[in-house]
Amino acid sequence: MSQTRRQFLQSALGTSTLLSLAPGIPLFLERTARAGAAKRTDGDTVLVMIELSGGNDGLNTLVPYTDDAYARSRPTIRLPENRLHKIGSDFGFHPQMQAFHRLYQEGHMSVVQGVGYPNTNGNHFEAMRDWHTAHPADTTCQTGWAGRAIDHAYSAERGNVIGLSVGPGSRPLALNAEKVPVLSLRSLDQWKLQPPAGDKGDAYRKQLEQLAEVPRSGDNTLLDYVRRTCSGAYADSRKVEAVAAEASGANYPPFQFAERLRAIAQLVRADCGVRIYFVELGGDGFGGFDNHANQIGNHDALLEQLSESLAAFVADLSRHNLLDRVLVSTFSEFGRTVKENGRRGTDHGAAAPMFLVGGRLKGGLVGERPNLTDLQNGGLKFHTDFRRVYATLLDRWLGFDSELALGQRFEPLDLLEG
Repeated sequence: MSQTRRQFLQSALGTSTLLSLAPGIPLFLERTARAGAAKRTDGDTVLVMIELSGGNDGLNTLVPYTDDAYARSRPTIRLPENRLHKIGSDFGFHPQMQAFHRLYQEGHMSVVQGVGYPNTNGNHFEAMRDWHTAHPADTTCQTGWAGRAIDHAYSAERGNVIGLSVGPGSRPLALNAEKVPVLSLRSLDQWKLQPPAGDKGDAYRKQLEQLAEVPRSGDNTLLDYVRRTCSGAYADSRKVEAVAAEASGANYPPFQFAERLRAIAQLVRADCGVRIYFVELGGDGFGGFDNHANQIGNHDALLEQLSESLAAFVADLSRHNLLDRVLVSTFSEFGRTVKENGRRGTDHGAAAPMFLVGGRLKGGLVGERPNLTDLQNGGLKFHTDFRRVYATLLDRWLGFDSELALGQRFEPLDLLEG
Protein backbone atom coordinates (compact mmCIF):
# COMPACT_ATOMS: atom_id res chain seq x y z
CA MET A 1 0.00 0.00 0.00
CA SER A 2 1.41 3.38 -0.98
CA GLN A 3 1.77 6.16 1.56
CA THR A 4 -0.82 8.29 -0.26
CA ARG A 5 -3.38 5.52 -0.16
CA ARG A 6 -2.62 4.80 3.49
CA GLN A 7 -3.17 8.44 4.39
CA PHE A 8 -6.44 8.47 2.50
CA LEU A 9 -7.75 5.38 4.25
CA GLN A 10 -6.75 6.79 7.62
CA SER A 11 -8.70 9.98 6.91
CA ALA A 12 -11.79 8.04 5.89
CA LEU A 13 -12.76 7.30 9.49
CA GLY A 14 -10.70 9.81 11.38
CA THR A 15 -9.55 8.11 14.56
CA SER A 16 -11.13 4.80 13.55
CA THR A 17 -9.21 3.93 10.45
CA LEU A 18 -10.15 1.77 7.51
CA LEU A 19 -6.56 0.65 7.60
CA SER A 20 -7.24 -1.19 10.83
CA LEU A 21 -10.08 -3.02 9.11
CA ALA A 22 -8.15 -4.05 6.02
CA PRO A 23 -7.14 -7.59 7.11
CA GLY A 24 -10.77 -8.66 7.39
CA ILE A 25 -12.20 -7.01 4.28
CA PRO A 26 -12.97 -9.74 1.73
CA LEU A 27 -10.51 -10.20 -1.12
CA PHE A 28 -13.05 -9.17 -3.72
CA LEU A 29 -13.52 -5.77 -2.00
CA GLU A 30 -9.79 -5.10 -2.12
CA ARG A 31 -9.76 -6.06 -5.79
CA THR A 32 -12.87 -4.26 -6.97
CA ALA A 33 -13.58 -1.47 -4.45
CA ARG A 34 -17.30 -1.87 -4.89
CA ALA A 35 -18.49 -4.92 -2.94
CA GLY A 36 -21.87 -4.83 -1.32
CA ALA A 37 -23.08 -1.68 -3.06
CA ALA A 38 -25.73 -3.38 -5.19
CA LYS A 39 -29.24 -3.81 -3.91
CA ARG A 40 -32.00 -5.36 -5.95
CA THR A 41 -35.52 -4.21 -6.61
CA ASP A 42 -38.50 -6.53 -6.79
CA GLY A 43 -38.23 -6.64 -10.57
CA ASP A 44 -34.62 -7.84 -10.66
CA THR A 45 -33.97 -11.23 -12.18
CA VAL A 46 -30.94 -13.51 -12.02
CA LEU A 47 -29.20 -15.36 -14.85
CA VAL A 48 -26.93 -18.39 -14.28
CA MET A 49 -24.78 -19.45 -17.24
CA ILE A 50 -23.34 -22.99 -17.14
CA GLU A 51 -20.41 -23.66 -19.45
CA LEU A 52 -20.09 -27.32 -20.53
CA SER A 53 -16.38 -27.21 -21.25
CA GLY A 54 -14.92 -29.29 -24.05
CA GLY A 55 -17.82 -29.58 -26.51
CA ASN A 56 -20.85 -31.50 -25.27
CA ASP A 57 -22.30 -34.29 -27.42
CA GLY A 58 -25.87 -33.08 -27.78
CA LEU A 59 -26.98 -36.21 -29.64
CA ASN A 60 -26.22 -38.41 -26.64
CA THR A 61 -27.71 -35.85 -24.25
CA LEU A 62 -31.11 -35.50 -25.90
CA VAL A 63 -31.26 -38.57 -28.10
CA PRO A 64 -33.26 -38.72 -31.39
CA TYR A 65 -33.77 -42.44 -30.87
CA THR A 66 -36.27 -42.93 -33.72
CA ASP A 67 -33.87 -41.57 -36.34
CA ASP A 68 -32.23 -44.41 -38.27
CA ALA A 69 -29.21 -42.21 -39.00
CA TYR A 70 -28.49 -42.03 -35.26
CA ALA A 71 -28.24 -45.83 -34.93
CA ARG A 72 -26.27 -46.23 -38.17
CA SER A 73 -23.76 -43.54 -37.22
CA ARG A 74 -23.04 -44.80 -33.74
CA PRO A 75 -22.68 -48.57 -33.66
CA THR A 76 -20.93 -48.66 -30.25
CA ILE A 77 -21.95 -45.46 -28.43
CA ARG A 78 -25.62 -45.18 -29.37
CA LEU A 79 -27.92 -45.29 -26.37
CA PRO A 80 -30.66 -47.96 -26.43
CA GLU A 81 -34.25 -46.76 -26.51
CA ASN A 82 -35.29 -48.79 -23.48
CA ARG A 83 -32.85 -46.91 -21.22
CA LEU A 84 -33.84 -43.39 -22.25
CA HIS A 85 -36.14 -41.00 -20.40
CA LYS A 86 -38.54 -40.26 -23.23
CA ILE A 87 -40.21 -36.98 -24.05
CA GLY A 88 -42.77 -37.27 -26.82
CA SER A 89 -42.33 -39.95 -29.43
CA ASP A 90 -38.99 -38.92 -30.93
CA PHE A 91 -36.55 -37.92 -28.17
CA GLY A 92 -35.28 -39.18 -24.86
CA PHE A 93 -32.86 -37.85 -22.26
CA HIS A 94 -29.65 -39.76 -21.52
CA PRO A 95 -30.13 -42.62 -19.01
CA GLN A 96 -28.25 -40.68 -16.30
CA MET A 97 -30.51 -37.64 -16.70
CA GLN A 98 -33.65 -38.72 -14.89
CA ALA A 99 -33.62 -35.44 -12.96
CA PHE A 100 -33.51 -33.45 -16.21
CA HIS A 101 -36.45 -35.46 -17.46
CA ARG A 102 -38.39 -34.58 -14.32
CA LEU A 103 -37.63 -30.85 -14.74
CA TYR A 104 -38.81 -31.07 -18.35
CA GLN A 105 -42.01 -32.86 -17.38
CA GLU A 106 -42.71 -30.21 -14.72
CA GLY A 107 -42.45 -27.45 -17.31
CA HIS A 108 -39.26 -26.00 -15.86
CA MET A 109 -37.08 -26.70 -18.94
CA SER A 110 -36.88 -25.52 -22.53
CA VAL A 111 -34.49 -27.10 -25.03
CA VAL A 112 -33.37 -24.93 -27.93
CA GLN A 113 -32.29 -27.30 -30.67
CA GLY A 114 -29.70 -26.73 -33.37
CA VAL A 115 -27.91 -23.77 -31.78
CA GLY A 116 -24.69 -22.52 -33.34
CA TYR A 117 -23.38 -19.84 -35.68
CA PRO A 118 -22.07 -19.46 -39.25
CA ASN A 119 -18.66 -20.95 -40.01
CA THR A 120 -18.32 -22.69 -36.67
CA ASN A 121 -14.73 -22.77 -35.46
CA GLY A 122 -13.53 -26.28 -34.61
CA ASN A 123 -10.74 -25.15 -32.29
CA HIS A 124 -11.63 -25.25 -28.59
CA PHE A 125 -10.05 -21.94 -27.62
CA GLU A 126 -11.27 -20.01 -30.64
CA ALA A 127 -14.79 -21.46 -30.56
CA MET A 128 -15.18 -20.68 -26.85
CA ARG A 129 -13.88 -17.18 -27.51
CA ASP A 130 -16.65 -16.79 -30.09
CA TRP A 131 -19.30 -17.84 -27.57
CA HIS A 132 -17.87 -15.64 -24.82
CA THR A 133 -17.44 -12.49 -26.88
CA ALA A 134 -20.46 -13.03 -29.17
CA HIS A 135 -18.26 -11.46 -31.89
CA PRO A 136 -17.17 -14.51 -33.94
CA ALA A 137 -15.49 -12.42 -36.64
CA ASP A 138 -13.42 -10.38 -34.18
CA THR A 139 -10.36 -12.28 -32.97
CA THR A 140 -9.05 -9.31 -30.96
CA CYS A 141 -12.15 -8.59 -28.85
CA GLN A 142 -11.23 -8.35 -25.16
CA THR A 143 -14.70 -7.90 -23.66
CA GLY A 144 -17.47 -10.45 -23.20
CA TRP A 145 -21.13 -10.19 -24.13
CA ALA A 146 -22.17 -10.22 -20.45
CA GLY A 147 -19.40 -7.77 -19.53
CA ARG A 148 -20.58 -5.29 -22.15
CA ALA A 149 -24.15 -5.65 -20.91
CA ILE A 150 -22.94 -4.86 -17.39
CA ASP A 151 -21.04 -1.81 -18.64
CA HIS A 152 -24.11 -0.39 -20.36
CA ALA A 153 -26.65 -1.23 -17.67
CA TYR A 154 -24.59 -0.26 -14.63
CA SER A 155 -25.83 2.62 -12.49
CA ALA A 156 -23.29 4.11 -10.08
CA GLU A 157 -26.07 5.45 -7.90
CA ARG A 158 -27.91 2.18 -7.55
CA GLY A 159 -25.08 -0.29 -8.20
CA ASN A 160 -27.62 -2.52 -9.88
CA VAL A 161 -25.48 -4.85 -11.99
CA ILE A 162 -22.85 -7.26 -10.74
CA GLY A 163 -21.39 -10.24 -12.59
CA LEU A 164 -19.83 -13.11 -10.69
CA SER A 165 -18.03 -16.32 -11.62
CA VAL A 166 -17.96 -19.15 -9.08
CA GLY A 167 -15.29 -21.83 -9.19
CA PRO A 168 -11.54 -22.46 -9.23
CA GLY A 169 -10.77 -21.08 -12.67
CA SER A 170 -10.08 -17.52 -13.75
CA ARG A 171 -12.87 -15.11 -14.58
CA PRO A 172 -14.46 -16.14 -17.91
CA LEU A 173 -13.98 -13.90 -20.92
CA ALA A 174 -17.76 -13.49 -21.17
CA LEU A 175 -17.67 -11.39 -17.97
CA ASN A 176 -14.82 -9.15 -19.07
CA ALA A 177 -16.10 -5.57 -18.87
CA GLU A 178 -14.42 -2.34 -19.86
CA LYS A 179 -15.67 -0.11 -17.03
CA VAL A 180 -17.24 -2.16 -14.25
CA PRO A 181 -15.21 -4.54 -12.03
CA VAL A 182 -16.53 -8.10 -12.16
CA LEU A 183 -16.02 -10.57 -9.34
CA SER A 184 -14.59 -14.08 -9.27
CA LEU A 185 -14.97 -16.34 -6.22
CA ARG A 186 -13.37 -19.69 -5.58
CA SER A 187 -15.62 -20.25 -2.58
CA LEU A 188 -18.29 -18.46 -0.60
CA ASP A 189 -15.75 -17.73 2.14
CA GLN A 190 -14.29 -14.99 -0.05
CA TRP A 191 -17.58 -13.12 0.29
CA LYS A 192 -17.39 -13.22 4.06
CA LEU A 193 -15.43 -10.94 6.36
CA GLN A 194 -12.52 -12.53 8.18
CA PRO A 195 -12.26 -10.61 11.47
CA PRO A 196 -9.47 -11.22 13.98
CA ALA A 197 -10.20 -13.53 16.87
CA GLY A 198 -11.32 -12.40 20.32
CA ASP A 199 -11.60 -8.79 21.44
CA LYS A 200 -9.93 -7.47 18.31
CA GLY A 201 -12.66 -9.09 16.22
CA ASP A 202 -15.38 -7.47 18.32
CA ALA A 203 -13.74 -4.07 17.93
CA TYR A 204 -13.41 -4.66 14.21
CA ARG A 205 -17.12 -5.41 13.83
CA LYS A 206 -18.04 -2.38 15.90
CA GLN A 207 -15.94 -0.12 13.69
CA LEU A 208 -17.67 -1.46 10.59
CA GLU A 209 -21.09 -0.94 12.14
CA GLN A 210 -20.13 2.64 12.96
CA LEU A 211 -19.30 3.27 9.32
CA ALA A 212 -22.97 3.25 8.42
CA GLU A 213 -23.57 6.11 10.88
CA VAL A 214 -20.83 8.38 9.55
CA PRO A 215 -22.51 11.34 7.77
CA ARG A 216 -21.63 12.07 4.17
CA SER A 217 -18.89 14.64 3.80
CA GLY A 218 -20.45 16.18 0.70
CA ASP A 219 -17.17 17.57 -0.57
CA ASN A 220 -15.27 14.28 -0.91
CA THR A 221 -17.23 11.85 -3.06
CA LEU A 222 -14.41 9.28 -3.12
CA LEU A 223 -14.23 9.27 0.66
CA ASP A 224 -18.02 8.86 0.87
CA TYR A 225 -17.83 6.02 -1.64
CA VAL A 226 -15.24 4.10 0.38
CA ARG A 227 -17.27 4.50 3.56
CA ARG A 228 -20.45 3.36 1.81
CA THR A 229 -18.68 0.47 0.11
CA CYS A 230 -17.07 -0.88 3.28
CA SER A 231 -20.27 -0.65 5.30
CA GLY A 232 -22.15 -2.30 2.42
CA ALA A 233 -19.58 -5.10 2.30
CA TYR A 234 -20.07 -5.70 6.00
CA ALA A 235 -23.87 -5.78 5.65
CA ASP A 236 -23.73 -8.21 2.74
CA SER A 237 -21.21 -10.40 4.53
CA ARG A 238 -23.55 -10.63 7.50
CA LYS A 239 -26.40 -11.66 5.21
CA VAL A 240 -24.32 -14.33 3.50
CA GLU A 241 -23.13 -15.70 6.85
CA ALA A 242 -26.71 -15.84 8.11
CA VAL A 243 -27.93 -17.67 5.01
CA ALA A 244 -25.00 -20.11 5.09
CA ALA A 245 -25.76 -20.90 8.73
CA GLU A 246 -29.42 -21.67 8.02
CA ALA A 247 -30.61 -25.22 7.50
CA SER A 248 -31.95 -24.74 3.97
CA GLY A 249 -33.24 -28.29 3.67
CA ALA A 250 -31.49 -28.58 0.29
CA ASN A 251 -30.06 -31.99 -0.57
CA TYR A 252 -27.20 -31.49 -3.01
CA PRO A 253 -25.29 -34.46 -4.49
CA PRO A 254 -21.61 -34.89 -3.56
CA PHE A 255 -20.10 -33.12 -6.58
CA GLN A 256 -17.90 -30.02 -6.70
CA PHE A 257 -20.19 -28.64 -9.37
CA ALA A 258 -23.16 -29.05 -7.04
CA GLU A 259 -21.33 -27.13 -4.31
CA ARG A 260 -20.81 -24.22 -6.69
CA LEU A 261 -24.52 -24.17 -7.45
CA ARG A 262 -25.23 -24.33 -3.72
CA ALA A 263 -23.03 -21.23 -3.24
CA ILE A 264 -24.97 -19.42 -5.98
CA ALA A 265 -28.27 -20.37 -4.35
CA GLN A 266 -27.02 -18.97 -1.04
CA LEU A 267 -26.00 -15.69 -2.68
CA VAL A 268 -29.41 -15.43 -4.38
CA ARG A 269 -31.08 -16.01 -1.02
CA ALA A 270 -28.80 -13.43 0.64
CA ASP A 271 -29.99 -10.91 -1.95
CA CYS A 272 -26.63 -9.23 -2.56
CA GLY A 273 -27.55 -7.76 -5.92
CA VAL A 274 -25.70 -10.17 -8.23
CA ARG A 275 -27.52 -10.42 -11.56
CA ILE A 276 -25.29 -12.66 -13.71
CA TYR A 277 -23.45 -15.79 -12.55
CA PHE A 278 -21.06 -18.01 -14.52
CA VAL A 279 -20.11 -21.53 -13.47
CA GLU A 280 -18.27 -24.27 -15.35
CA LEU A 281 -18.68 -28.04 -15.58
CA GLY A 282 -15.94 -30.13 -17.15
CA GLY A 283 -13.08 -27.68 -16.69
CA ASP A 284 -11.50 -29.44 -13.71
CA GLY A 285 -9.46 -31.86 -15.81
CA PHE A 286 -9.76 -35.10 -17.82
CA GLY A 287 -10.78 -33.21 -20.96
CA GLY A 288 -14.26 -32.38 -19.76
CA PHE A 289 -16.79 -33.02 -22.52
CA ASP A 290 -14.08 -33.47 -25.17
CA ASN A 291 -14.61 -37.20 -25.54
CA HIS A 292 -12.59 -38.35 -28.54
CA ALA A 293 -12.26 -41.87 -27.12
CA ASN A 294 -14.21 -44.12 -24.76
CA GLN A 295 -16.94 -41.52 -24.50
CA ILE A 296 -19.61 -43.50 -22.71
CA GLY A 297 -18.21 -43.61 -19.17
CA ASN A 298 -16.94 -40.03 -18.93
CA HIS A 299 -19.96 -38.51 -20.65
CA ASP A 300 -22.29 -40.50 -18.39
CA ALA A 301 -20.59 -39.14 -15.28
CA LEU A 302 -20.65 -35.52 -16.44
CA LEU A 303 -24.30 -35.62 -17.46
CA GLU A 304 -25.22 -37.16 -14.12
CA GLN A 305 -23.43 -34.30 -12.35
CA LEU A 306 -25.22 -31.73 -14.51
CA SER A 307 -28.64 -33.30 -14.11
CA GLU A 308 -28.58 -34.08 -10.39
CA SER A 309 -26.84 -30.85 -9.38
CA LEU A 310 -29.14 -28.60 -11.36
CA ALA A 311 -32.22 -30.41 -10.07
CA ALA A 312 -30.99 -29.86 -6.49
CA PHE A 313 -30.42 -26.17 -7.29
CA VAL A 314 -33.97 -25.85 -8.62
CA ALA A 315 -35.38 -27.60 -5.55
CA ASP A 316 -33.38 -25.27 -3.27
CA LEU A 317 -34.67 -22.15 -5.03
CA SER A 318 -38.23 -23.48 -5.12
CA ARG A 319 -38.17 -24.16 -1.39
CA HIS A 320 -37.43 -20.47 -0.82
CA ASN A 321 -39.86 -19.20 -3.48
CA LEU A 322 -37.03 -17.90 -5.64
CA LEU A 323 -37.26 -20.04 -8.77
CA ASP A 324 -39.32 -17.43 -10.65
CA ARG A 325 -36.42 -14.97 -10.24
CA VAL A 326 -33.75 -17.28 -11.68
CA LEU A 327 -33.07 -18.55 -15.19
CA VAL A 328 -30.30 -21.06 -15.99
CA SER A 329 -28.80 -21.61 -19.44
CA THR A 330 -26.17 -24.10 -20.55
CA PHE A 331 -23.76 -23.57 -23.44
CA SER A 332 -20.79 -25.37 -24.97
CA GLU A 333 -18.28 -24.36 -27.63
CA PHE A 334 -19.64 -26.83 -30.20
CA GLY A 335 -21.42 -30.16 -30.51
CA ARG A 336 -19.86 -33.40 -31.71
CA THR A 337 -19.78 -35.29 -35.00
CA VAL A 338 -22.80 -37.43 -35.81
CA LYS A 339 -20.62 -40.44 -36.61
CA GLU A 340 -18.44 -42.00 -33.96
CA ASN A 341 -14.75 -42.02 -34.83
CA GLY A 342 -13.59 -45.63 -34.44
CA ARG A 343 -12.28 -45.05 -30.91
CA ARG A 344 -15.72 -45.23 -29.29
CA GLY A 345 -15.79 -41.45 -29.21
CA THR A 346 -16.76 -38.42 -31.26
CA ASP A 347 -14.89 -35.48 -32.75
CA HIS A 348 -15.55 -31.74 -32.90
CA GLY A 349 -18.84 -30.93 -34.55
CA ALA A 350 -20.98 -27.81 -34.90
CA ALA A 351 -24.53 -27.16 -33.65
CA ALA A 352 -25.94 -28.58 -30.41
CA PRO A 353 -28.87 -27.98 -28.03
CA MET A 354 -28.92 -25.39 -25.24
CA PHE A 355 -30.85 -26.28 -22.09
CA LEU A 356 -32.69 -23.56 -20.16
CA VAL A 357 -34.19 -24.10 -16.71
CA GLY A 358 -36.34 -21.78 -14.61
CA GLY A 359 -39.72 -21.02 -13.14
CA ARG A 360 -41.03 -18.76 -15.91
CA LEU A 361 -40.24 -20.75 -19.04
CA LYS A 362 -42.89 -21.91 -21.49
CA GLY A 363 -41.12 -25.28 -21.55
CA GLY A 364 -40.70 -27.84 -24.30
CA LEU A 365 -38.61 -28.19 -27.45
CA VAL A 366 -37.79 -25.06 -29.44
CA GLY A 367 -36.64 -25.05 -33.05
CA GLU A 368 -36.40 -27.62 -35.82
CA ARG A 369 -35.52 -31.23 -35.28
CA PRO A 370 -31.84 -31.81 -36.14
CA ASN A 371 -31.12 -33.31 -39.56
CA LEU A 372 -28.59 -36.11 -39.06
CA THR A 373 -27.70 -36.48 -42.75
CA ASP A 374 -27.34 -32.85 -43.92
CA LEU A 375 -24.16 -31.99 -42.05
CA GLN A 376 -21.42 -29.37 -41.64
CA ASN A 377 -17.97 -30.95 -41.36
CA GLY A 378 -19.56 -34.06 -39.92
CA GLY A 379 -21.60 -32.15 -37.34
CA LEU A 380 -25.14 -30.81 -37.24
CA LYS A 381 -25.92 -27.62 -39.12
CA PHE A 382 -27.23 -24.78 -36.99
CA HIS A 383 -30.60 -23.13 -37.52
CA THR A 384 -30.70 -20.92 -34.41
CA ASP A 385 -27.88 -18.42 -33.92
CA PHE A 386 -26.66 -18.53 -30.31
CA ARG A 387 -26.87 -14.74 -30.20
CA ARG A 388 -30.67 -15.03 -30.51
CA VAL A 389 -30.59 -16.96 -27.23
CA TYR A 390 -28.35 -14.29 -25.70
CA ALA A 391 -30.75 -11.59 -26.94
CA THR A 392 -33.58 -13.43 -25.19
CA LEU A 393 -31.62 -13.59 -21.95
CA LEU A 394 -30.67 -9.92 -22.13
CA ASP A 395 -33.80 -8.25 -23.49
CA ARG A 396 -36.56 -10.48 -22.17
CA TRP A 397 -35.05 -11.73 -18.92
CA LEU A 398 -32.53 -9.25 -17.54
CA GLY A 399 -34.10 -6.18 -19.10
CA PHE A 400 -30.81 -5.05 -20.69
CA ASP A 401 -30.41 -3.71 -24.22
CA SER A 402 -29.05 -6.68 -26.16
CA GLU A 403 -28.05 -4.60 -29.18
CA LEU A 404 -25.57 -2.64 -27.06
CA ALA A 405 -24.07 -5.91 -25.76
CA LEU A 406 -24.10 -7.92 -29.00
CA GLY A 407 -23.28 -5.12 -31.44
CA GLN A 408 -26.32 -5.74 -33.64
CA ARG A 409 -29.96 -6.71 -33.39
CA PHE A 410 -30.89 -10.39 -32.98
CA GLU A 411 -34.51 -11.44 -32.69
CA PRO A 412 -35.27 -12.94 -29.24
CA LEU A 413 -36.90 -16.35 -28.99
CA ASP A 414 -40.36 -16.93 -27.58
CA LEU A 415 -39.26 -18.82 -24.45
CA LEU A 416 -40.64 -16.95 -21.45
CA GLU A 417 -44.02 -16.60 -19.82
CA GLY A 418 -45.31 -13.11 -19.12
